[in-house]
Amino acid sequence: MNKSFLKFIADFGPLLIFFTIYYKSGNNLIVAIPPLIFATIVAVAVVYWVEKKIPYIPLVGGVVISLFGGLTLYFNNPVFLYMKPTIINIIFAITLIIGKIFFKKNLLKLFFKSAFQLNEEGWDKLNLRWAFFFIFLAILNEIVWRTQPETTWVNFKVWGIIPITFIFTALQLPMINKHKI
Repeated sequence: MNKSFLKFIADFGPLLIFFTIYYKSGNNLIVAIPPLIFATIVAVAVVYWVEKKIPYIPLVGGVVISLFGGLTLYFNNPVFLYMKPTIINIIFAITLIIGKIFFKKNLLKLFFKSAFQLNEEGWDKLNLRWAFFFIFLAILNEIVWRTQPETTWVNFKVWGIIPITFIFTALQLPMINKHKI
């Protein structure tokens, strides 16, 4: 099987499983969470099997999904799952900002230096833009889950955040091209 396709399935499969089970169970979050946790753990294992290493982002995502999904199940309170995207996005933003300011390390460059080569100004701009984008996603998630019904939030997770992220990424291409080495 194609590695890229397998990684795509590992990245988006758990979300698709969650979404499908959520709607087939009559919009029952408690029923959809265990398969999400299980699928996420399986996805991380598959990526490890294919790559012979565990990438940090899927690992962190798997731990956070298991933690917040587990808290949602244990306390029978969906607020933990609602807040997961907010917390993850804030962690990513703070990590990028603190890495650059206090440790003088551009962590985005560390993660993506094999994907493309940029000059330092380009990496700094990209790092800052992604940090602010993560903050934007955190705020947006808070607005949606606090003001909309649960089904709207679930739809927003799939049909909102993913396209917004793709659009944001595409909008970075001119800056990336300008600062290519």
